[in-house]
Amino acid sequence: MISWASLDYILLPLIWLGVNIYQVVRTVLTYEKGERYYYIRYLTGPGVSVAKAGGAVLNLNSMLILLPVCRNLISFFRGSCSTNQFCRRSIRRQLDKNITFHKCVAYMIALWTVIHVVAHMFNFRNLYDNYKECEGEFNNAEANLSCALQRLANLSDPQTGDNSPYWINPIMDANEKLPFGLPLIEQGLIPIAGWTGAILTVVFIVMFSSATEFIRRSYFETFWVTHHLFAIYFAMLLIHGTGGIIRPQTNFQSDSGNYHNITKCQEIPNSWNETDSGCPYPTFVNGLPASWKWCIGPIALYVIERTIRFIRSFLTVTITKVVKHPSNVVELQMKKSGFRMQPGQYIFLKCPSVSHVQWHPFTLTSAPEQDHFSVHIRLVGDWTKSLANVLGADSDTAIDPSNLPRVAVDGPFGTASVDIFKYQVAVCVGAGIGITPFASILRSIWLKSLNHTDNIKLRKVYFFWICPDTNAFEWFTELLEEVENHFVEQGKAEFLQYNIYLTRGWTNKQAKNLYLQEEQEIDAITGLRQKTNYGKPMWDQIFKHIAEENKGVSVGVFFCGPGGLSAVLHENCNKHSKVLGEGAKFFYNKENF
Repeated sequence: MISWASLDYILLPLIWLGVNIYQVVRTVLTYEKGERYYYIRYLTGPGVSVAKAGGAVLNLNSMLILLPVCRNLISFFRGSCSTNQFCRRSIRRQLDKNITFHKCVAYMIALWTVIHVVAHMFNFRNLYDNYKECEGEFNNAEANLSCALQRLANLSDPQTGDNSPYWINPIMDANEKLPFGLPLIEQGLIPIAGWTGAILTVVFIVMFSSATEFIRRSYFETFWVTHHLFAIYFAMLLIHGTGGIIRPQTNFQSDSGNYHNITKCQEIPNSWNETDSGCPYPTFVNGLPASWKWCIGPIALYVIERTIRFIRSFLTVTITKVVKHPSNVVELQMKKSGFRMQPGQYIFLKCPSVSHVQWHPFTLTSAPEQDHFSVHIRLVGDWTKSLANVLGADSDTAIDPSNLPRVAVDGPFGTASVDIFKYQVAVCVGAGIGITPFASILRSIWLKSLNHTDNIKLRKVYFFWICPDTNAFEWFTELLEEVENHFVEQGKAEFLQYNIYLTRGWTNKQAKNLYLQEEQEIDAITGLRQKTNYGKPMWDQIFKHIAEENKGVSVGVFFCGPGGLSAVLHENCNKHSKVLGEGAKFFYNKENF
């Protein structure tokens, strides 16, 4: 059963799939039923229809694949949706799935690239066989329809000497000695469509294979360099159709100047001639390229996007403070002229001293009310450790701010967490370092309350933090304690209900000590009022409890963390949402960057 929370998630994907299906059906019917394509269809069989359907789908998805990675465009649409209720809850949540959609489009391109290439392999096989079958039969009066079509290549306009209106089979030079001794393959690669298609395919395979999670995480620069081969991909795509290798007939209609009746004339191919108005030679024209119509708009948008990013990369960013927190976490506080943020947004950070090409996303942990913006960086990879080194975070001696390396900042960009203030009730779930977007949100709520800004819609926050070990609590507990104390003093102790889960990282001796301190008012690990839970959360029971406490309320669920837990949370959102009646409606939102 599809829940209320899932309806808007599947709407746009279904529209996308529907448009793809429409492209396939429309193109197949055009080439299978259209009279203008009768003779090329006769030579190639159904392969031409399949190949052209593949080309239509590839044009559509090549147009779409650039749009989800235009971060500024996505942020613009998120902002423009803020005044419309439907747009706020449906379209904005779709925009948060931009990277997922980008991957889906890539899979669709991969599928139809295979279909398109295989279909054209069969087409060239049939065209080559027709050529070889009719070789030496061009002047045979008894030649069949296939040979009659091949014989058209010998014709030319008596006034201009041009034979372009007559030929239909692109394989015309098979008698020539080709350098590699593979005439079929070479004949396929000689036309513009052939060699550009080969380059297109190779480039896409390299891009697709290097975008796997293993390559991205372990060899980011390899991923970055190969993914920028998209420039070659689109250059070849725009050239690919200019050869016009699939040639429609021009004189198949009775209103044409030299009408060739296909129904009649295909039965008497040996009677075709230049002067007989009953069955004149069929004439053909190069197919018109279509890819540029689909792709020129997205390419222009992407050029604007990259121009904005390039300009931003040279704007001055001042590092005001570097803080080394426990558990290998470094806080970087910065200032930048004109920087405006919202709680839960993220930025891309580059440090040329570490790498000239690597931009890494980090969630902002500061609040808009503060005079700086900050990120917390967990030192888990080569890039983050090198960054900590050049910032002096791995030594006891602080580097003078004037000697700190230059950093570039692109953003901020909106994510799902920005929408938390659109709900009356929010469920925030962070796993490990995935707590960072909620640091910004909690800090903003706290500062809004200090400034007596009570016009926010949010009235209740359920906060869950799943940590792998005891050391992972240290840098965040101070903020939690300050927020908790503030709302207790304000008489709003029920506003924030937080739950911390420790999934591993304690020994038997530590477990015994924790048990002995269970009766104390302050938690033995975090120093907070609410006690730490040990083990994994029972999400089914948790969602059931939240649904019972918030009947008739739309509850926003926000998650930042690994995909496995995301699937569990999404499943529980669907399970406990009530489409009808007074039950709670859960809307799932996951961080994607």
